[in-house]
Formats: sequence, structure tokens, C-alpha cells
Amino acid sequence: MEDIEAIAALQDPVRRRLYEYVAAQGREVGRNEAAEAVGVARTLAAHHLDRLTEAGLLDSGSRRLTGRSGPGAGRPAKVYTRARAERSVSLPARDYRTAAELLAEAAEEAGLDAGLRAAARRRGEALRGPAAPCGDLEEAMRALAARGYEPHLEEGEEDAEGPGGKAGTDGPVVRMRNCPFHAVAERFPPLVCGMNLALLEGLLGADGRVRARMDARPGECCVVVESSKNNER
Repeated sequence: MEDIEAIAALQDPVRRRLYEYVAAQGREVGRNEAAEAVGVARTLAAHHLDRLTEAGLLDSGSRRLTGRSGPGAGRPAKVYTRARAERSVSLPARDYRTAAELLAEAAEEAGLDAGLRAAARRRGEALRGPAAPCGDLEEAMRALAARGYEPHLEEGEEDAEGPGGKAGTDGPVVRMRNCPFHAVAERFPPLVCGMNLALLEGLLGADGRVRARMDARPGECCVVVESSKNNER
């Protein structure tokens, strides 16, 4: 019942917009920012944000948003982030997670990594269907968003030394705030992350202008997507 009540909290349209905004930022969000983003009064935003926290959908804390400390820095403000706990409802009850973990455990013990990656790549190709491989990062982001990966574009960072001994800049990459296989990936990271990479290679098209590669970062999907041109330097 707890999960049902938590999901029911999103029925209110304002509350749902606030949740979606906070979840999309990937960082702490203050009440003023959230209120401005969805176009409601701060007091109303505060009420709904606290309700979302009570429902277990958001985590809350406090910090000084000015970045200053000491006298004159102001009082700490309440901030919110998406809760890490997962919520799901199945009527009647189903337990696909346990089945997935058992299959992953058996595949890992039997050394079936290569076979799993091959099956995942075929499934990605089947999901893409007759569509051409993704031609750019914008197309890739649409495909990833449709699969629940919550992609966001991250600009490249300057290299210490580029071609010819000069400072260079890596191109932008698409990172993903959500891994649809998170629960199983936590227990079997090499197996499931390799499967995920192969799935995305099939989905995006290995012969296209973008490519998926491993680049794990805490709290995000282990795969990033970049333009193939990034590797031509």
C-alpha cells in the first residue's frame, strides 16, 4: 500500500510538475527555483514539495544557497532531490526483479556474458526497427528518453593537451540520470552494464554518427553516448 500511496501523490498536476522538475535537475533544488520553474507561488510549491517528501518521492535537506558562510550569509534554505528508493505497483503482485536477479546470477556463474551481450544487441536493433541509425546526439536523446534513461547533454571539458601540443576540448556527451536496470546492475555490475551497453549499441545503431561507450559515474547510468567525431581527433 505504501507504494500505491506514494504514486497517488503524483495525481495532483502541480505536485507532479514539481516532482518532474526536481527529478530532471540531478541536483538539489530550492523552493524558489522550483516555484518559478512551474509557475506557482512559493508557499504552494513548499506545501507540495513537503508532501512529496512525506510520500518518499523526494529527499529534503538544507543548505545556504548563496554559497557563503559565516555572519551575513543568511539562513539555510530547504532543498530537495529525487529519492533513490524505487516505487512500483503491480496488481496482482508480480516479482520480476527476483527473476531478473536469479537469471543474472546464473548467467554470471555460467560465463554467459558474450551471449547476453549478443542477445541485448539484437534486442536493441529490434527496438529501433526499420529506422536508420541515429544521425546526431539530438536523435539519440529522443531514443534514450523514450526508453526511460533520462538523458541530458553535458558539454565537453578542456584537455590538458590536444593535437599538436595545444589545449583541446572534447565534444559534448549525453549522460543518463536513470538506469532502467539499476537494481540488478547494483548486484551484477559487469554483466548488466555490458548488457546495457550492447542494448544501446543496437538501439542507436553501431554504424551511425553516434556511439555508446562505458563511462561509469556514481548515481548515473554507466553508459554515455557521444558523437563519433569526438574520436577523430
